[in-house]
Amino acid sequence: MLAEQIDGVIGVDTHRDTLAAAAVSPIGAVLATTDSPANTRGYQRLLDFARETVPGARCWALEGTGSYGAGLAAFLDDAGERVVEVCRPKRPAVRGGRKTDMLDAVRAAREALTAEHPIHPRRRGEREALRVLLATRQGAVLACTAAVNQLKALLVSAPDELRAELRGRTSKSQVAHCARLRDRPAQDIEHRMTVRALRSTAQRIESLRAEAKELEDELLSLVTVLAPRLLSLLGVGPISAAQILVSWSHAGRFRSEAAFASFAGAAPIPASSGLTNRHRLNRSGDRQLNRALHTITLIRMRLDPATRAYVARRTTEGKTSRDAQRCLKRAIARQLFKLLERSEQPADAGDQKTPQAA
Repeated sequence: MLAEQIDGVIGVDTHRDTLAAAAVSPIGAVLATTDSPANTRGYQRLLDFARETVPGARCWALEGTGSYGAGLAAFLDDAGERVVEVCRPKRPAVRGGRKTDMLDAVRAAREALTAEHPIHPRRRGEREALRVLLATRQGAVLACTAAVNQLKALLVSAPDELRAELRGRTSKSQVAHCARLRDRPAQDIEHRMTVRALRSTAQRIESLRAEAKELEDELLSLVTVLAPRLLSLLGVGPISAAQILVSWSHAGRFRSEAAFASFAGAAPIPASSGLTNRHRLNRSGDRQLNRALHTITLIRMRLDPATRAYVARRTTEGKTSRDAQRCLKRAIARQLFKLLERSEQPADAGDQKTPQAA
């Protein structure tokens, strides 16, 4: 337990402009409280407060280390302080429950003291670079999809001449053709404005596709430097690899491969009753990481003979296709975790094989 290792915890409730901090003893007693602005001077002020209030072994319990608490977490990490992440406290169940920033800071500190497995914040640097590129690319892909849907809707009600020009073409060819449409002064206003709308929408699609491709190339370059062995695995492309690195963050963050699988939503959940003994899908955890595992699973089921044989064996045992995919996700999570944790060691010959699921 954390309470047995330290002399006090500094809980911090983070906001955009302000930070509320409370120093709490190992038994949960409040020693002192303070607040400060959310800037470099405020971070130093909180560090001085902690050194004065808890001069011995101490720990920081921060909320929102990936958002409003990111700056403070990075500052404390550079200063050599021990930092753990706590979830936002739940609102009191009873009506009239007290709620202030300082009370939330105290709750954060006490939650860290009682946590069975403290959460280590994700690192910044290369991991944060991957995260922002992934988020930006995802935004471009979603905008491109919306633009394609808009183009299709415009074509449904377009004048017959325009529809005849585009009939029978593939989606990609329709976008390219619409992007090259020219103004037609001889036509009526409906025809002219439809041409302009089609051209503008198609050019937006091409621009977003080019942006997404450029960001994917950036991700590939970063992943190649950070974890080249990850890309050598069957079914792992630059997008999946980047998401895996973002969710994993750094060696030692997860206490075991079972914890990593649970975080990825790939750990089986017992759902037995009576004479039925089975497990069900886990719909919690990091859904983006689960999506990456799902993509790898589908590719291996299509291309890897060993994986196809494994699915066939599981099916003959009475499992459904979804159950077989769940087992594969669990096995892939184990494989990825072991590879990432020992990334500094030489590659093993068995890295390309899908490990057997328990």
